[in-house]
Amino acid sequence: MLIVPEREIANLMTREAAFDAVEKVFAAMASDDARNFPVVREAIGHEDALYGFKGGFDRAGLTLGLKAGGYWPHNLEKHELINHQSTVFLFDPDTGRAKAMVGGNLLTALRTAAASSVSIKHLAREDAKVIGMIGAGHQATFQLRAALEQRRFEKVIGWNYHPEMLPNIEKVATEAGLPFEAVDLPGMAEADVIITITSAFAPSLMADHVSPGTHIACMGTDTKGKQEVETALLGRATVFTDEVAQSISIGEAQHAIQDLSLRPEDIIQLGRVINGSHEGRTSDDEITLFDGTGVGLQDLAVAAAVVDLAVEKGISIEVDF
Repeated sequence: MLIVPEREIANLMTREAAFDAVEKVFAAMASDDARNFPVVREAIGHEDALYGFKGGFDRAGLTLGLKAGGYWPHNLEKHELINHQSTVFLFDPDTGRAKAMVGGNLLTALRTAAASSVSIKHLAREDAKVIGMIGAGHQATFQLRAALEQRRFEKVIGWNYHPEMLPNIEKVATEAGLPFEAVDLPGMAEADVIITITSAFAPSLMADHVSPGTHIACMGTDTKGKQEVETALLGRATVFTDEVAQSISIGEAQHAIQDLSLRPEDIIQLGRVINGSHEGRTSDDEITLFDGTGVGLQDLAVAAAVVDLAVEKGISIEVDF
């Protein structure tokens, strides 16, 4: 079995490689060439942590495995560790033997950012100029860097539950040579693209905060009960997702399904747009929303790419398991 430690990931996986891996996985899912397994994600009753498993099998890429991990909200303050902790395990699909163990913390941030940026590529208006960020934590910086590569944005605006964290995303904007402005939530109406990346259990972005023609990538809701946007917004928007089953059970759509703002059959797999079997955005006034629930196949795709690179560069660790 091969081991690729967390410390090596930054030198192996790029935003571009993560984007390509996630885009291919979405396309494979929509073509029924890849199957995502049901998510297990539960509160463990200790340290307020959420822990679970995401897995699947990609027949096209012959990638089988799972990611184990979750969210420990007190890690930063107590242990000086990031709050998201995870490890990816890959198995040989021909024999079932353990193939690799890969550090999953940075990969999770990269694949989550790649998913939203794939949605921006395929759904946002070509003339999008202002990007809005709701959330300013660790993953928000990855989200913004990836998103800025998809359109010629001219301005970044941001809001966060804890305003003192906004310099995190202001720094990314400054590095990209773009002005940054902190706004209140109604100020999000200026944005052409909005990314929500919080761990909230109550909505912050309301339907009247969003202008016609906006693309929204909802990336924080991946657990039953979480919610970042008002259900009325999903009722106004054309809703896309990574996987419909997750969207209606643990994603942003779970609440809209419950209050009948949305029907499961109204939700479209983003992979269909990538494959060309759905037209995607149909007008400049249409609001599009991507419910990014975080499928395990994304983690497996980026982890498999990392293993190949680690072997090529001679930095993987081989153990007799």
